[in-house]
Amino acid sequence: MATASWNGTVIAESDDIVIVEGNAYFPREAVRDDVLRPSDTTTFCPWKGTASYYTLEVDGETNPDAVWFYPEPKDAAKEITDRVAFWRGVTVS
Repeated sequence: MATASWNGTVIAESDDIVIVEGNAYFPREAVRDDVLRPSDTTTFCPWKGTASYYTLEVDGETNPDAVWFYPEPKDAAKEITDRVAFWRGVTVS
């Protein structure tokens, strides 16, 4: 079972993880909805496509753009469809 946590709070748990470029992608449904806030940030990866982001909010503290996902990944990255990954201090264990 993989767990993602930030500031001592578990935000995602799953035993269905996909590793891409060293990042653990969790199924979107494994992430707590109550800690995600939409973000307007996007970035582009040549082989995965355009990434969108969520900001985490836990106990009144925010972690901007700490969660990313590819709404429409390119064919080379289809395995991360409907999955999210974490960074910016989020611990995955």
